[in-house]
Amino acid sequence: MGRGKSCGLAAVALAVFFSVMAPAVGKFVVEKNSLGVTSPDSIKGTYDSAIGNFGIPQYGGTMVGTVNYPKDNKNGCKTFDTFNISFKSKTGELPVVVLVDRGDCYFALKVWNAQNAGAAAVLVSDDREEPLITMDSPEEDTSAAEYLQNITIPSALIEKNFGDKLKSALSKGDMVNINLDWRESVPHPDDRVEYELWTNSNDECGVKCDTQMEFAKNFKGAAQILEHSGYTQFTPHYITWYCPQAFTVSKQCKAQCINHGRYCAPDPEQDFSRGYDGKDVVIENLRQLCVFKVANETKKPWVWWDYVTDFHIRCPMKDKKYNKECADMVIKSLGMDIKKIEKCMGDPNADSDNPILKAEQDAQVGHGSRGDVTILPTLIINNRQYRGKLDKGAVLKAICAGFEETTEPAICLSEEMETNECLTNNGGCWQDKKANITACKDTFRGRVCECPLVQGVQFKGDGYSNCEVAGSGRCKINNGGCWHSTQDGQTFSACLETQNSGCKCPPGFKGDGVNKCEDIDECKEKKACQCSDCSCKNTWGSYDCSCKGDLLYIRDHDTCISKKSEQAKVGWAAVWVILFGLASVAIGGYVVYKYRLRSYMDSEIRAIMAQYMPLDSQGETPNHVHEERL
Repeated sequence: MGRGKSCGLAAVALAVFFSVMAPAVGKFVVEKNSLGVTSPDSIKGTYDSAIGNFGIPQYGGTMVGTVNYPKDNKNGCKTFDTFNISFKSKTGELPVVVLVDRGDCYFALKVWNAQNAGAAAVLVSDDREEPLITMDSPEEDTSAAEYLQNITIPSALIEKNFGDKLKSALSKGDMVNINLDWRESVPHPDDRVEYELWTNSNDECGVKCDTQMEFAKNFKGAAQILEHSGYTQFTPHYITWYCPQAFTVSKQCKAQCINHGRYCAPDPEQDFSRGYDGKDVVIENLRQLCVFKVANETKKPWVWWDYVTDFHIRCPMKDKKYNKECADMVIKSLGMDIKKIEKCMGDPNADSDNPILKAEQDAQVGHGSRGDVTILPTLIINNRQYRGKLDKGAVLKAICAGFEETTEPAICLSEEMETNECLTNNGGCWQDKKANITACKDTFRGRVCECPLVQGVQFKGDGYSNCEVAGSGRCKINNGGCWHSTQDGQTFSACLETQNSGCKCPPGFKGDGVNKCEDIDECKEKKACQCSDCSCKNTWGSYDCSCKGDLLYIRDHDTCISKKSEQAKVGWAAVWVILFGLASVAIGGYVVYKYRLRSYMDSEIRAIMAQYMPLDSQGETPNHVHEERL
């Protein structure tokens, strides 16, 4: 009786768990990386391979290796040391990529066994003719949990036809060299990466829940640095299911769902009779979504990372603190508005859609190059699903692979993330050692040779063998590569600012203008001071001329004249200027005097005539000072 009840509950739980938006047609997208065979020539070319959903793919990078197909344990299901097989490469040898057959055990176990034997990567050859699939990690039982989180090498599934070609070449004694390339596994269109994490607030689902919470805690710092600086746009998501119509009034659906069966989550303990219910998980998921929404509205989306890590530490299910009261304490400690978050969450008992959770269900459906989201946790980077271990270093590497070359933030170029190829032989790019200028730019995918912009001056060229200053300002940078020198407080340069290139020694110097410019001795070369009374003295970049006795040297005419004559000329010139000035003043004064006298006489005459013959235009006779009164 108990067994039958248990089966019935399990059936209902599974029905709720897998009912995802019935009208939508689900799709699963296989994420691929490029695999190039470089030898032998008979199979040389590029092939597709499907990235495994465990281990650490080398996003943004490449790996060159030699293929090894073991004579024994071809499917890799047993440890290779049992057969005395080792894949460890010796110093100077290429890393070993182990080829194993599909079948008989988990994909992850094959990779784990090969890793323990020294393999650098694993290729699994399909055993049937079919499109590539993604090698997923097994359900985490006790045995799988022991190795699944410790797989650190990349792996990929290849088609049966390609696997047969590799085996055939190896059987003939050919050395098969391949190049695994993950550089295009994540799109990198611009200088910002958009990524989203599909997660869950449930902390009692075993190893996967522990992995999610550990990742959030470890990745928080890097995520917040990237978000603060505007390098990334992060969005959290939560998977929800809905209860089938036939079960909405059942006790099980009521325990697992809110909003009358519209939004559900599996029971945390998978036991409806104890602990927390699925609806508790849905409500906390909704709260975390609203924390992000409110934080985003205040231009601080990174606060979500603080909330989820603090909630996990302070409000775990095992301590019976997974509830609203504990959540409110965390929200308050972060200085957030609890009322805004509660308004965002709405009423979980309402018989209507919740806009936040409805949007989450819609987002679960695949679009474009992205498949449906059905597995927790799922990380999407630039709309491409991340495959591999949910580990800080691995995920950061994948995110960094999403930046356009030369735009990666400093955190992506740290020593622990990648090697700076510009440190070795300048990456094979152009450089000016004198000015310490290089065209080599380190990026996450490797170096690029690109002529630099220095102090506002743009260099142009191919970046490999040539970079030259373009436009004005070239003399600012290492003096344009031309000669320059300073002596006795004087500086001379051979750089011509008005030209795009070229060096020419300045007047007073001779040479190639690049390596040297020598002072010209104008005195010896008879280019100056040629008059009979001149005496020449050479200076750096110029010359000085003097005259015998008290003679004065006139440089423009290269001649000497008497100082007295010069002074006399100056004296007479001054006299003439003074005389001219006095004459001008006298003439001007006389003109003014005559004008004023004439004006006074005209006035007198008009006054006398007005006594005898008044003018029509004059009413009264003006009184003059000299008039006598009667």
